[in-house]
Amino acid sequence: MTLGPVVVDAMGGDRAPAAIVEGAARAVREGVPVLLVGDEAIVGPLIPKDVVLPLAHASEVVGMGESPSTAVRRKTDSSIRVAARALAEGKGSSLVSCGNTGAVMAAALVEMGRVQGVIRPAITTVVPRTDGGQLVILDLGANVDCKPVHLGQFAVMGHVLARDLMGIAEPRVAILSNGEEDGKGNEQVRSAIPVLESMPIPFIGQIEPTDAFHGGCEVLVCDGFVGNVMLKSVEATVEIAGKLLKEEILRRPSAKLGAWLLTGAFRRYRKRTASAAIGGAHLLGVNGVVVVGHGRADGEAVASAIRQAHLSASERLAERIGSAVSETLGGDSPE
Repeated sequence: MTLGPVVVDAMGGDRAPAAIVEGAARAVREGVPVLLVGDEAIVGPLIPKDVVLPLAHASEVVGMGESPSTAVRRKTDSSIRVAARALAEGKGSSLVSCGNTGAVMAAALVEMGRVQGVIRPAITTVVPRTDGGQLVILDLGANVDCKPVHLGQFAVMGHVLARDLMGIAEPRVAILSNGEEDGKGNEQVRSAIPVLESMPIPFIGQIEPTDAFHGGCEVLVCDGFVGNVMLKSVEATVEIAGKLLKEEILRRPSAKLGAWLLTGAFRRYRKRTASAAIGGAHLLGVNGVVVVGHGRADGEAVASAIRQAHLSASERLAERIGSAVSETLGGDSPE
């Protein structure tokens, strides 16, 4: 079966629409079909002549600083609402937006709905561990304040993603905390442990960030506030480490020679740690494949997010996650 295009919100992100169009064009040249959504007068002139890149008009934009729920409700012709509507109507296979994260979730819920049994969708991504494995982290910003039942459902969705899409037979699930000992963690973490223990997943308890990134678990659960701050801290640390290393290399001629000999290693390091390599984060729990790109995404990162969305659609991510989660959680969605 031929997949429909990846629907891309051309107006979302700090570098929109230029970086979005650039990334979309890259993806199209690689054979990934794309449908752009945005203001025709602004986006149209940016589309390269050598690619087939259809554009659906949207007259409004949800800004990065706007209240997501209010803006999405009032701006029915915003690019993110039109994009989500196109996916819900079967005009595309998946959705990518680098815009306001809350607006992406609100638009997806309004136009597409949620998986049966899911109370709140969660933003999740997969990052490399130091032992060569991969770590699924959720939530990364969709839900700043969470109840224990929300964290329990995040654990189930993360477990299904790691098991069914990543091929890990028994992915271990842990909750992020400031220590592994009993009594550690804030009230939210301690209250969530009985809920997580009741879920049909291999829950191993509390874990510190260092142990998680060293291979202590395959799925790391936290609320959206903590997850978002942690991810941004990791990004900042990688950036700072790179800048400090560059300064030290430029300080002495002998260091420059050593750096030249390690050019290949540095190139691979940048490739593995750049946000463009990850592409974006999945919004799990909605009825469709939705990838949320980084707000500062450049053309390369946008293209990576589009590839990721296209691959997830081809792997039937939404259907597989939906059926597995609904089977596990049932049809009830108690708040």
